[in-house]
This record gives sequence, C-alpha cells and structure tokens, in this order.
Amino acid sequence: MNIRTAAERVAIARHPQRPHITDYIQALFTDFFEQRGDRLCGEDPAVLGGIALYHGRPVTIVGTRKGKTLEENLQCNFGMPNPEGYRKALRLMRQAEKFRRPVITFIDTSGAYPGLGAEERGQGEAIARNLMEMSRLTVPVIAVITGEGNSGGALALAVADRVLMLENAVYAILSPEGFASILWKDAARHGEACELMHLTAPDLLRMQVIDGVIPEPAGGAHTAPTAAMRTVDRCLYRHLAELSKESGATLAAARYQKFRRMGAPIQSGQKEEL
Repeated sequence: MNIRTAAERVAIARHPQRPHITDYIQALFTDFFEQRGDRLCGEDPAVLGGIALYHGRPVTIVGTRKGKTLEENLQCNFGMPNPEGYRKALRLMRQAEKFRRPVITFIDTSGAYPGLGAEERGQGEAIARNLMEMSRLTVPVIAVITGEGNSGGALALAVADRVLMLENAVYAILSPEGFASILWKDAARHGEACELMHLTAPDLLRMQVIDGVIPEPAGGAHTAPTAAMRTVDRCLYRHLAELSKESGATLAAARYQKFRRMGAPIQSGQKEEL
C-alpha cells in the first residue's frame, strides 16, 4: 500500500474524479432497477438504491450519491442525504430482508444534511431507525466506504457484517474542518486534525472499526478506475461468499455484538488487510 499522510488521503478521498456509486453499479452489477421515494414524504436523489444482479445473484444496492457535474451536485445536495433518503434506504433494506437478498451499500458523504427542514422532518430519528433496523437484518450486509464517510450520515448505511474501506477513503465522526473548528476554533488547522482523528483505513483497521482495506492503484482509484473496480469486485465476491454460508440468526447476532464491542480495548489477533 502507498504510504500517505492522513491529510493526503482526505484530499484523494474528495477528488472530484474519484469513482462514484453510479460507476460501481455500472462496472460491477447488471440489470440495475432503481427504486425511488420513501413512501412517506418524497424522493431524495442523494441516496441511490435499487435491485441488481451481482454475478447472477439478486442483491439490493443502496448508497450515497454526490453527482459528477455541478448540476448533479446541486440536485444530489452534494451527497448529503435528507431523512427521505435514509427512509428510502430503510424501505429497500426491509424489502431485501423480505425477499432474502443481500444488501451492499456504497458510502461517500460528508454527512447527513443539517438543514432546518431536514431536522423538522426527523433527520435524527431516520438515522437512528436505520441503525436499529440494520443491526437486526438476517441477510448478509456489506458496506464499502469509497470516499468520505463522515458522521451518522455515513453510519446510517454502515451497520454491516463487513465494513470495507478503499485504501484512500476516510471514515470519521465529522470532517477534519469541523473537528478543527470545534477543538481549536480554527478550521485552517484541518491538516493537524486529520492526524489526530485516526480517520484513515489503516488506522481504523488497526482499531478494528472496519474489517478490511481494499488496495487502490497508485495515485488513487480515479487514476485507474478499471483496475480499482476489479479489486473491489474480488473483495465483494469473497466476503459475500463467506457471509452466505451463515444462517440469518448467526449474522444478526454477530453483527450486533461486533458493534457493541467497538471502543473496548483492542485484543491480540487483529484482522489483516485484504
């Protein structure tokens, strides 16, 4: 793996040409059928979800969507979901549970949208309900953090049996700028915050917050997207095959205990990188 500073990884994770969820769907899945709306309030383009075939097997795909052009960025709220997006995701995951389809999520968001309207419509409740419901799904759940994974907005799609991160992705409680603003009242110290937050994939693997690191081409996934997709595909296929051997009750119990253990002292026998 390339050795980079935390700040460099944050910059790569935010690169505008980095593969997005639509690229992963196009490269790794077939027969994708998008489903829209939360059946309660409306549609949120910041969350993309639907049904597809993965190596011939039906799966449910859910993930955050930032968009590639300025027009798409604005339409997708720069990848910051409203409660409608999380409720749509939950609707699709419940559907996956009913029809016994594995769930695969792709996460790249600076966080849930913090606007007044989102709070009025129950942003906190929507995120909390996703955490609760995902913890007890009895189908395999794999989360892939492809870029940024910040705050509860990311965690709402990451209560998974396997949480995988691309080598240059980041995963944290908030952005480095937000961290620096709170701790030092100076967002300009975000580089220093990157190091203190332990938000890189190697850091999180060592702390057993994630289950694997997916290597990227030199320079980042955007420099050789085809090669990056092949690596992601191999990792997804292997983990899905392993999880599919377990019973639904075993999956749900192990997932619950996995997240309950987070924050406890790290024991010997740490997980290895992919």
